[in-house]
Amino acid sequence: MTFHARFCLFLPLIFAIFQTRKYKKMKKIVLFASGSGSNVENIVKYFKKNEEVEITKVYTNNPNAYVIERCKILDLSCEIFGRKEFRENLSVLSDLKAIQPDLIVLAGFLWLVPSAYVETFPNRIINIHPALLPKYGGKGMYGQHVHEAIVANKETESGITIHYVNEKYDDGNIIRQEKCSISPNDTADDVASKVHALEYDYFPLAIKELLEA
Repeated sequence: MTFHARFCLFLPLIFAIFQTRKYKKMKKIVLFASGSGSNVENIVKYFKKNEEVEITKVYTNNPNAYVIERCKILDLSCEIFGRKEFRENLSVLSDLKAIQPDLIVLAGFLWLVPSAYVETFPNRIINIHPALLPKYGGKGMYGQHVHEAIVANKETESGITIHYVNEKYDDGNIIRQEKCSISPNDTADDVASKVHALEYDYFPLAIKELLEA
């Protein structure tokens, strides 16, 4: 059989593979952040070369957050909203319904998520917390407040918790936890550095695994 004949024989298979890849549904991620957006940037860079995942939009409730500048640098759409848009007229929820994201990721977002969002997107909203829940969770326990409490209580370990979001602070089912050891001489800043390293390593990976499940 000539090369041309063999090529023609496999041409339908090649075309079928091409079509499957071409029309495979893109997974969409939406990110929420309230602060600097370091996790947002890390997630965006992690998925940059993944042709099956799209970071559709970033939302922030803080008009002074550095995440806005990061989005400009990363060429990402970023929407600033207030309590009215988030809780009262639910225009943010309407926007999310139009996007239909596969996953809504809270990457340093400090507001409690209203039940309407949880009900509309069940098991599609996840959060990362800078401690090993159920320890050091709840209202007011975020960022440096958590690390300071851990040092004050002389804990020997800390870590991250990635969990589903429900109507309460830090209360949803746990997806993944990763630990780091704390030495007696560690400061809150030292703990923060260790926890951030875990966030950067494991948060994008957990997102990827959820999208592939």
